[in-house]
Amino acid sequence: MDVSRLKPLACGVALGLSVLFAGAPARAVGAVASQAQPASTLQTTLDNGLRVVIVHDPLAPTVTTQITYQVGSYQAPAGFPGSAHALEHMMFRDSAGMTGAQLNQMTGKMGADNNAFTTNDATQYYFVAPASYLDILLHIEATRMQGLLVSDKDWAAERGAIEQEVSRDISSPDYLAFQKAEASLFKGTGYEADALGSRPTFDATPASLLRDFHKTWYAPNNAILVVVGDVDPQATLAKIKGLFGAIPRRALPQRAPLKLQPFTAQTVHSTTPQGTGSIEVMFRAPGLKSKDAAAFQVLLDVLNNPRSALSALAAQGKVLAAGTQLQPFTEAGIGVAEVDFAKGADPAQARADLDGVLAEVLKHGVSPELVEAAKRSELAQKEFNKTSAVTQASAWSQALAWQGLQSPDEASDRINAVTVDDVNRVARAWLQPDQRYTVILTPDPNGKRPPDSSGFGGSESFGGDNKLDGPLPEWASRSLGQLSMPHWTLAPTRTVLPNGITLIVQPETISKTVSVFGHVDGSAHLQEPAGKDGVGKVLGGMFDYGTTTLDREAFHKALDALAAEEHGGADFSLDVPTAGFDKGLQLLADNVLHPAMPESAFKVQQQSLARELAGAMQSPGYQTMRALWRGVLPAGDPELREATPATVSALSLTDVKAYHAQTFRPDLTTIVVVGDVTPASAAHAVEQYFGHWQALGPKPDVTPKPVPVNPPSYTLVPNPYAAQDTVFLAQSVQVDLSNPDRYALQLGNDVLGGNGFASRLMTDIRVRHGYAYGAYSGLQVQKSRSIFYVSYGSDPGKVEPVDTLVRQNLEKLRSTPVEAQELENARQAQIRSIPLSVASFRSIGMSLLRWSYQGEPLDQPMVAARHYLSLTAGQVQAAFSRYILPQHLSQVVQGPDPGKH
Repeated sequence: MDVSRLKPLACGVALGLSVLFAGAPARAVGAVASQAQPASTLQTTLDNGLRVVIVHDPLAPTVTTQITYQVGSYQAPAGFPGSAHALEHMMFRDSAGMTGAQLNQMTGKMGADNNAFTTNDATQYYFVAPASYLDILLHIEATRMQGLLVSDKDWAAERGAIEQEVSRDISSPDYLAFQKAEASLFKGTGYEADALGSRPTFDATPASLLRDFHKTWYAPNNAILVVVGDVDPQATLAKIKGLFGAIPRRALPQRAPLKLQPFTAQTVHSTTPQGTGSIEVMFRAPGLKSKDAAAFQVLLDVLNNPRSALSALAAQGKVLAAGTQLQPFTEAGIGVAEVDFAKGADPAQARADLDGVLAEVLKHGVSPELVEAAKRSELAQKEFNKTSAVTQASAWSQALAWQGLQSPDEASDRINAVTVDDVNRVARAWLQPDQRYTVILTPDPNGKRPPDSSGFGGSESFGGDNKLDGPLPEWASRSLGQLSMPHWTLAPTRTVLPNGITLIVQPETISKTVSVFGHVDGSAHLQEPAGKDGVGKVLGGMFDYGTTTLDREAFHKALDALAAEEHGGADFSLDVPTAGFDKGLQLLADNVLHPAMPESAFKVQQQSLARELAGAMQSPGYQTMRALWRGVLPAGDPELREATPATVSALSLTDVKAYHAQTFRPDLTTIVVVGDVTPASAAHAVEQYFGHWQALGPKPDVTPKPVPVNPPSYTLVPNPYAAQDTVFLAQSVQVDLSNPDRYALQLGNDVLGGNGFASRLMTDIRVRHGYAYGAYSGLQVQKSRSIFYVSYGSDPGKVEPVDTLVRQNLEKLRSTPVEAQELENARQAQIRSIPLSVASFRSIGMSLLRWSYQGEPLDQPMVAARHYLSLTAGQVQAAFSRYILPQHLSQVVQGPDPGKH
C-alpha cells in the first residue's frame, strides 16, 4: 500500500504514478461496445454506472484486475487529509462475508500479487494472478465495494501500521520538500495537503468517518474496472454483471472546482543524509484532463532526451545527474527539473546551470527534431505496452480515471497532434522563473528528525485474533483446494554460437516489438586488478558516449530514429519496434563491443564517480549495506573490496580500456531475444553483429568461493533524519543452487515472511501488534553463496519486541514442523505464482537470462514445482534447523539508537 509521489533522482528518474503510468497507452477501441470493435477488447458501462474494460491478452495464463475509485485526498473531509489513504488500508481488513485474514490467505494461495495506492484524485486496487482465479478476484472486489465494515477494532489496529508508513516516509528530506512545495503551489485547494496524512490527523480520525467516506464515494458509478489477461471478454462481462450489477449506484457529492491562488517564487534550503545533493525546481503543470497535458509531457521528454542541454550537464560533468519528473494530478500537476551535485560542490553553480537550461528553452524554444523524437517514442509505447498485461491495464486506467478520456487511443491522438509551437507555448506558460518553487538539498550528516515523528506504531493493546489459516468463503474454497502443476508456456530455442555466445530466443507475437537482454558474466571484486577498485564502475559510465563509429550525438540520434531504448554495459538491453530490430541490434552490438571511450568522457566519469563516492561513503544508506556485508562475509573476502575516491582518481583511460578487453568475452555472454522475431532471424542478426567478437586468453573463473557461516554481530548506523529504524538481520547460508535443500528452505521462508500478509511475520508483527508497517524475510541462493535475511522498519522503542517476535518465529520453524495448511499455502503460493514470473517480455527475458548464466534449466520454475509438491513439513523443519541459525544473525540498525535489541 502506498501513496503515489515523486521519487528523487538518486533513486532513479520515475513518474510519481509509476505503477499506473507505465508508458503511453496501447491501441484500444472506442467508448462503447460495438460490432466495429476487435473481439479481443470489450468496453461497456453497467446499468449502475460501473465502467468496465476487458482485454484478452494471451501472452501468459494470467490476469490483472485494476479497480479505480475516483476519489482521493482532494475529496477528503476538511481537517482529515489522509482519509482516502486510511480507507485504502482498511480495504484489506474485514468486509461482510470476507475477513482480512481470508483475503490475505486467498492472495497467498492464488500465488497472486496485490496492492493499492492513493493519489490526490483517485485510489486504485490491483491484483495480478493466474487467469483461472479471475472469479475470486472479482468476488473480492465486489465484496469490498459493497460490504467493507471498518470496525473500531480494525481501525485501531491498522492505525499503528499506517503511522509506521508515515514515519518511514517523513524520514525522507526529499519527500518533506515535495510535501512543502505541494502545500505552497496549491495553497487553498484540495491539492494543498498530501495524500499521505499525518499522525495527528490519524489519531483524531474515528472509524465512523472512514465508514462514511466509503459509503459516500465507493459506489459503482464512481469506479472503473479494468480486466486484462488470458480471459474471454464476453464470459468475463457476464461474471462482472452477476457480481457487481446489483450493487446500487449512489448520488455522489459535488466535486469542488480547482481555483489556483497566486503564487510567489520561493527558494527553500534543507539538508539530506544522502551522499549527493540536489536542486529541485518545482512548478505547476497542466492537469491530466487538460489538452495541454500531451504537450507538457512531450516537453519533459525533450528535456530528458540524452541529446538535450539538460542531459548534457551530466554528460559534461557539470552535475552528477539531470532529468525531469512529473507528479500528475487530474486538474493540475507538479513538474520537476532536477540536477544532483556532489557533496562539497557549489550548489549555486548547479542551480545556475539548471536555470540556464530552462532560460534557453524560454528564450529560443525547443528543438523541433527532439519534439519529433519524443512523439515517436511516446507513440511507440502503444506497442511496448502490449508486452505486459499490467501495462495494458494501466494505460486504460490512466486514460479513463485520470485523464477523463474514453480510451487510451485518445491519449495517443493528443500526443500525435502536438506541435513544436504547442511545446514552446506550454513551456512559456509553466516554466517562468516567478512561478518556481526551488528546493536546495545539501548533504549534511547532522540532520534532525522531522516534527511529529515520535511514538508511531502500535502496542500490545492493538492485538487481534487474526489467524493465518481458517475456512475460506465458499466461492473461493473450491477452486483453491486442488493444487496441480501450472501450464508452462515458454518454448525457447537455445544455441551456442561459434565464438561462445549463448543465444536464447523466445518468439512472441502479441506485440510488434522485440526486446533483447544480455549479460556478460563476471565479478568486479574478482576481476578488477589490485589497486584498481572502481574501474568497472567507470567503464559502466562510458557506454553513454557513443561508439568508435558514431559519436554521442549521432549514436543517440540513431536510436531516436528507431524509437528504441538501449543500455550498454555488462548488463545490456534493447527495446525496439520490430521494423527497427536489425538496426537496433547493430547499434547495441557496436556500443557493447566498441564503446567510444574518449579521454574527455573518461575524465568526466572518473571525476563524477570520485566525487559521488566521497559523499556516498559517509551516507547512512551506504554504511548500512557495508555493515551488512561485513557482518555476513569473512574479513578480507574479495566481495568486501571497495572503490574509493582515491582508487578511482588513480585510474587511467588505459586501465578502463584494458578492463573492457579483459572482462567482456563472448564465452561469458548470454543473449536472450524475446518478441516478434523467429529463432532463425534472431540468430542471423546476432551472428552478424556479435559473431566477429572473439575471446582473448583462457576463460576465467568468475564465481566467488563459498564462505562459512558468519558469527553474530550488531552494528548501529546513526541517521539523525530518520523517524524510525530500518533493521536487517542476516546470515550466510551453506546452500547453493546445486543443493536441493534450497527448495525446503524456500517453502519455510514463505511460511515465515516471504508470502506477504499470508506469512507469520506480517501476521504477528503488523496485523496482531501493529509494531511495524511491514516485516519480511528473504532467501537469495546463488551459484556458490547464499544469504537469508529478515527486514523491517519500526520505531526505536519497538525494535526489541519486534526482534523478540522474529527470533521466536525462527525458533518455532526450527523446532516444530509447520502446520499442514501452512505448508500447503506455501506450496500453492510458489507453484501458482509461476505464470506471474514470466508474464511480460521483460520478465521472460530476464528469467531466461538468469537461469542460463547460472547454469539452471530453462524451465527452472517447473523443476522447483516438482520439489515443492513432494516436500514434507518434517523436511522443511529439518532444513531450517540445519541452515538457519538465529545465534549467527548479523544485525544492522539504521536510525535512532533503539537502546535494546
